Amino acid sequence: MKAWCIDNKELSLASRTRPEPGPEEVQVQVHAIGVNRADILQTQGLYPAPKGTVADIPGLEFSGVISAIGERVLEKKVGDKVMGLVPGGAYAEYICTHEQETLVIPQSLSMVEAATIPEGFLTAYRALYLQAGLQHGEACLIRPASAGVGLAATQLCKAFGNIAIGSSRNPSNLTAAVALGLQATVNEGPNLAQEVLAATEQRGVAAVLDMVGPQWNEVLPALALEGHLVMIGFLGGVHTDLNLLNVLHKRLHLSALTMRSQPLHERLRIAQVFNQRLLPYFNRAALTPLPHQVFAFADTPAAHEHMLNDSYSGKRVIQLVN
Repeated sequence: MKAWCIDNKELSLASRTRPEPGPEEVQVQVHAIGVNRADILQTQGLYPAPKGTVADIPGLEFSGVISAIGERVLEKKVGDKVMGLVPGGAYAEYICTHEQETLVIPQSLSMVEAATIPEGFLTAYRALYLQAGLQHGEACLIRPASAGVGLAATQLCKAFGNIAIGSSRNPSNLTAAVALGLQATVNEGPNLAQEVLAATEQRGVAAVLDMVGPQWNEVLPALALEGHLVMIGFLGGVHTDLNLLNVLHKRLHLSALTMRSQPLHERLRIAQVFNQRLLPYFNRAALTPLPHQVFAFADTPAAHEHMLNDSYSGKRVIQLVN
């Protein structure tokens, strides 16, 4: 099979042996791949694959058709259309994954559309609703709301009855999020908390989904009493000075989340959360695929360049099969 491999911090198209499924695994012929920032960081040598995952083939998000099954597979069969989120290896024509780690593709979606869903929606749902415990009617700040996870979080808030406030350094980058249901926008900067408080009648937000990082002294005052900030990224850098009075006085909760390095049993649990809780919302179009731009498999490096250098608000998808 063909696969994009990391060679001296660059992507190189190579031939690899097609992986064979283990007893409880399925082999998937990959039709489309969602591009994520983790793929770029891994290529740059900044985000190694978890132990036990193929080290030099990036890719976390895929859609495709099951082409072979292991001897103990019970629920899936050859020909089933699936999508999924895996620790790595998706930049290839074939991938193997546990049958229960696959996600059901919502009705009427193309393979390209399906490839925009797993990473963004699973990450956002887990951070806001499982980890931060966001309740119906509460408000949250999505920081920023222009990335794929932010766009997914915006849709989840609309579907589940939450007020979504989105930030960006450039308000024009929030156009896609507003179209998907973002109810208020704020500017990244020293007045962020004041703008959030004004948008919530001074109540503050119950949760912050944070992909930016360091400016927490500008963010934490926007949280309501006993609010929860969940960090899933640090686009703004990895170091911060933190005023602990902001944490103590409001009894705030600070936590972090990574999807990629979870043990298998946790990945299987989250996959079932999608199939049981989120799939029905997609099937009745209360949740929809993310905006996306498509690149051919041969142009995979160009998809990375586009993510690095373009302010496009949405997903980049690599298409292998038309």
